Amino acid sequence: MKSLYDITAPAKLNLFLHITGRRSDGYHLLQSVFMLIDWCDTLHFELRADGQINREDLTTTLPADDLVVRAARALKTASNSPLGVHIGIEKRIPAQAGMGGGSSDAASTLLALNRLWKLGFSLEKLKHIGLQLGADVPFFLGGHNAWVEGIGEKMAPISLPPARFLVVKPAQGLETKLIFSDPTLKRDSETAIISGFAADAFGFGRNDLQSVAEKLCPGVTQAIEWLGQQGLSGRMTGSGSAVFAQVLQDFDLADAPGVFQVKLCRNLVAHPLAGWSTTDSTARE
Repeated sequence: MKSLYDITAPAKLNLFLHITGRRSDGYHLLQSVFMLIDWCDTLHFELRADGQINREDLTTTLPADDLVVRAARALKTASNSPLGVHIGIEKRIPAQAGMGGGSSDAASTLLALNRLWKLGFSLEKLKHIGLQLGADVPFFLGGHNAWVEGIGEKMAPISLPPARFLVVKPAQGLETKLIFSDPTLKRDSETAIISGFAADAFGFGRNDLQSVAEKLCPGVTQAIEWLGQQGLSGRMTGSGSAVFAQVLQDFDLADAPGVFQVKLCRNLVAHPLAGWSTTDSTARE
């Protein structure tokens, strides 16, 4: 195998996000449901025999040491592989949106290089590497929509009905650390249970980060107000700045404000690369 082309990296939405407490080390305890959607980046991998890792930006210019490069480097270090790779990225998922684009790219990179370099690493081994790169990477490696708890490390697969969502990304992005460090952030939400969520999957709960985000980024409020003008109930995903709303009927995007990135998305039953990792007894631990 010399190359892997058109490797998909899907975004996610947080259907709700509750902060239930804070650990003594400062990490926040949360509950959420992470849902995969069909707003995707596309990656291309070409094997290099010289051991070098390089990246080509085919759309948006990315930071030199982004999560894709770091993921490839981490896997090479963990495996001691002599091989390298040239990675091309068609970036479409907005940055600083709360949609997990960088983490998804990193996860797809780990899965693709595990195959291209013929490493045979197990899913758990890849998750361990992925967690060092970012808290959301193990979710994308897991391959399924998930109920998430703890500091994001506790995940259980969850089934969701097919649905469509209008996703709106304001021009301004948001830095996660600014929201979590805000003294006004609500940190005492009651613990939810899956059965309560299942009764109203797409309307359950709220995003506890949203009020702080709206204070820091007026575009979040503007996007939610615009969704409201369309008769839709919007909320923010993750730490923002993207917001979303379930859509039950056809929707014309022609009138969407030009200051927003707007996309009509469908949720995914599973990650396009689900099952790509080696999980049998021959996997390298």
